Amino acid sequence: MTLSSAPLESSVWWAHTSAANERLLRLLDGGELARHSRFRLQADRDRYLLGRSMARLVLAERAGCAPEKVTFELRCASCEEKSRAGAGGGDDAPHGKPVPTGAAGGWEISVSHSGEWVALALARGVALGVDVERVSDTRDLAGLAGYTLADTEHEVWSALPEADRAGAFFGYWARKEALLKATGLGLSGGLRRVGVTPPHTRARLLFWEGGADPGAAWLSDLDRGPEYRSALAVLTDRRVELTVHPPEAAPALLRR
Repeated sequence: MTLSSAPLESSVWWAHTSAANERLLRLLDGGELARHSRFRLQADRDRYLLGRSMARLVLAERAGCAPEKVTFELRCASCEEKSRAGAGGGDDAPHGKPVPTGAAGGWEISVSHSGEWVALALARGVALGVDVERVSDTRDLAGLAGYTLADTEHEVWSALPEADRAGAFFGYWARKEALLKATGLGLSGGLRRVGVTPPHTRARLLFWEGGADPGAAWLSDLDRGPEYRSALAVLTDRRVELTVHPPEAAPALLRR
């Protein structure tokens, strides 16, 4: 689909886990504090704390309000689809994509983290999804590729030199999950149903099988160094003007 000429603004913030600090806990509400405390590993607690606190601070700045006025509602597209089909709403516990409410209503966010990095994507009035994946030499890479890649993607991936396959696999994964997160489905939507261009080419959505087809999507890779693969998806037929805030900007934001 041809993108229209009117641009849409989006921004991405990066934070390194070294920016996590206990005083950021003051920015979390009761439910978020409870979830934070349930993580067994310190690294998981740090990533969650950074994602939530950074989202609240950036949204407060955009909405012109105090951080405590920014609230979120968790919405699961899969459960909503089941409910509309009369099959029940799924898990009753709050889960799904965080949607800003209250003073920050109308903004859309997406948060992802892997390894030492946390990414926050933001746009006004349009769904979006961000994903970051740390490249790892997993033992069952071939099995994961069979679970993740559509047939045409798997053919391209299998033809790559073995040394390039891990990076390419996580490149595919990041593009696909960014798109699924934008729709609100997440991984429950099924990675094989989403077809994207190979990681060594310009990012683009090729096909979407089954329900929740976004119709139009802007897709771009994000650079986080050779050890990571990352992508941003915005569900729009407009051009996207993307601003990426470097990791150095996050500590200043988180000290406010």
